[in-house]
Amino acid sequence: MEISLPVTLAVLGAAALHAVWNVMVKSGPDKDLETVAIAVGSGLIALLLLPPLPAPAPASWPWLAGSAAVHVLYFLFLAGAYRHGELSYTYPIMRGGGPMIVALAAAVFMGETLSLKKSFSILLICAGILTFASGAHDRRATAFALGNAVVIAAYTLIDAQGARASGAPVSYTLWFFALNGAVIGAYGLARRGAAMPAYLRRHWRRAALGGACAVAAYAVVLWAMTRAPVALVAVLRETSVIFAAVIATVVLKEKFTRRRFWATGSVLLGLIALRL
Repeated sequence: MEISLPVTLAVLGAAALHAVWNVMVKSGPDKDLETVAIAVGSGLIALLLLPPLPAPAPASWPWLAGSAAVHVLYFLFLAGAYRHGELSYTYPIMRGGGPMIVALAAAVFMGETLSLKKSFSILLICAGILTFASGAHDRRATAFALGNAVVIAAYTLIDAQGARASGAPVSYTLWFFALNGAVIGAYGLARRGAAMPAYLRRHWRRAALGGACAVAAYAVVLWAMTRAPVALVAVLRETSVIFAAVIATVVLKEKFTRRRFWATGSVLLGLIALRL
């Protein structure tokens, strides 16, 4: 199975949207509550879009439940990484480690063995992504980011199977966000009490925008995984680090160093090799 140009462009667009909502979490006044707010916002948006769509096939429901459970760890580690480290350091570690794990696991468990050229392209892209993470940083930021790389690989494989089994990847995505929003919202309420709904009331526009970006980005990715190898879609999605680095430079005033310039070149070369 190859990856077509339209699917490639769609996943790159999803990568840009993913970078946007991650920058929103990093720039939020409270990283934990901002994460919860975007999860709740995405859940409410999903609920609004669900009624006219067919339900995903029952075979996908166990995958859906598993994904929602794993995503609790994802949001916890995400908030922890951004609480202790810069976006331009933690984001590449989280996003760069996952595709390599996915490529190996997809070959072993899903029979999706890639050609030597595509394997080299993935290595080139991942090397560029990981090169973005430079400089001395809090060990806690590194620990949270590395943990999330494993979590990202896990939910990518789970959702690839679930989307394919669902017969309706868009419905599967929306049901995931609705379920995830409920779980994360309950967690936020239990941990922070009245501060959680108060934060939502003050920042509902940010929650809605971030939630919309998250839903759109992941819906495109899961749709793409039904039309192309999981490893290729996963590594294309992680090019979001380039978008994140540019946005972080403009919005968060983080430095776009020479090292990150060469890292961008490595990612772009990998993308070109992937399409040749």
